[in-house]
Amino acid sequence: MRRRLLTVLLSALLLGTASPAVAAPPASLVPLAALADLSGQRVQIADKVAAAKFGTTQPIDDPVREQQILDGVAAKAPGLGLDPAEAVEFFRDQIEANKVVQRGLYELWTAHPEQAPTERPDLPTEVRPVIDRLNAGLLGELAATSDTRARPWCGGGLAVAIVATDRRLHLDRLHERALRRSLDSACV
Repeated sequence: MRRRLLTVLLSALLLGTASPAVAAPPASLVPLAALADLSGQRVQIADKVAAAKFGTTQPIDDPVREQQILDGVAAKAPGLGLDPAEAVEFFRDQIEANKVVQRGLYELWTAHPEQAPTERPDLPTEVRPVIDRLNAGLLGELAATSDTRARPWCGGGLAVAIVATDRRLHLDRLHERALRRSLDSACV
């Protein structure tokens, strides 16, 4: 049953016939569901990052903050049985996916100022603690899914997890594209 469900979902995904009416499979049947879900949440928090920066002199790219995240990941990875270089590559994808959302929202808000946020969240106190929590969860999931991510079928399992996360979080096209980008290097 489990294999058949995955085969049907994967076939629908690959053929582009999965309709919004098709329910996402239960997370227990999708080995990479938690990893995709945390990545989806991290993609969504990019909205608040964009809202905090839009209309200020603070650029989308923040090399100092990005390097802090990557250095922290590299330092923690060995203790979790992860290759630091692979963990850093995964988190670089997370950061780039966040920028996909920020750039997309900047374009939207510039073209349609009436849709721009009216409140500016505080990055250090409101947004970064959420990102830090999500990063810790992602690092833990990378460790927990090491064997699964090394399997030849990882790409198919990841595709199913992405679809399930997309449906659960009701992502729009921008966030869906960012979610896919965030998981580019999940399979090893």
